[in-house]
Amino acid sequence: MKRILGIIMVFVILTCATACEGGGTSADVHVFYYTYSDTYISSVRSALDNQLNAMGVSYQDYDSNGNQTTQTEQVQTAITKGAKVIVVNIVNTGSDDAANGIVSLAKGAGIPVIFFNREVSDDVVKSYDKCVFVGTDAAEAGHMQGEMIGEYIVDNFASVDKNGDGKISYIMFKGEEGNNEAIYRTQYAVEDANKVLTSAGKQPLVFYDSANPNKYLVDKNGQWSAAASNEYMTTALTSYNEANNNMIELVICNNDGMAEGAVTALNSVGYNSGGNGKSVPVFGVDATDAAKSLIKDKKMAGTIKQDAEGMAKTIQKLTKNCIDGKDILADTEDLNKDEGVAKIRIAYAKYLGE
Repeated sequence: MKRILGIIMVFVILTCATACEGGGTSADVHVFYYTYSDTYISSVRSALDNQLNAMGVSYQDYDSNGNQTTQTEQVQTAITKGAKVIVVNIVNTGSDDAANGIVSLAKGAGIPVIFFNREVSDDVVKSYDKCVFVGTDAAEAGHMQGEMIGEYIVDNFASVDKNGDGKISYIMFKGEEGNNEAIYRTQYAVEDANKVLTSAGKQPLVFYDSANPNKYLVDKNGQWSAAASNEYMTTALTSYNEANNNMIELVICNNDGMAEGAVTALNSVGYNSGGNGKSVPVFGVDATDAAKSLIKDKKMAGTIKQDAEGMAKTIQKLTKNCIDGKDILADTEDLNKDEGVAKIRIAYAKYLGE
């Protein structure tokens, strides 16, 4: 009886793995995510799974769990299994080494490579005529977020300036060192907010901790996580609060996951519970469903929409070209492409609620 139950359990597990991943080990399309735990990436994964299912193609998803060695080994295994297309959300964006290694593996087998979301360099893309990148303009989100923050503060200065000193004290949560999206969002969110503020006759933003020369707190695991921002925010609020007359008055986050973590920390000390209670404006990037809900409930102030559905549709279009034996960029005249390199950009948009 135990043996029969064991066989049944193995069968159920294998069946679930195949069903969940849309095609099991015989898949034609293999999609590698830097981590399933990233909320935005989960949105892309769900949308892309739907697109590939609608296309009727067999595919396999992989969770690299933030480990580049794991991801490279997964790619190598997929190629050995006969992958026809590999779609890669690269783990390591700090140098070209990892991306070049994956391109080399794919090029040796003549398999097209679609990198997405986490940007690889122009040199990587140009090194292989069957390689393309789908992502965003890394600086655009930072510029939009900064403008949004500046406009919000100008319109609500009296309520934001809790200690009435004429300056806004902010905390910044950076997702990852060496990642262009994180670098530009961190830089331009403050720079562009300050442009709006100074144009309106207001003082520039002031980082809450004068002893921190970086003027940001980074997720040391590079996973842009709610856990990281929650821990930082909880610690900061023990010293920087209204009782000490130095309350953090603005929270800027590189993504909505970190914004969620900050909101939870604020909730624990009686802020951002919705309605007309005490609140600190929190801004993120991605416009995840969770962030939209927080904005609707007045627990977050705003975010920048990163179009997961649009990214998934573009990846699906390129994948179909590869499966059909067409040029990888066939019929993409309507898409926003960089000059001289196979990179496609998905536009951002401000989101302050519906």
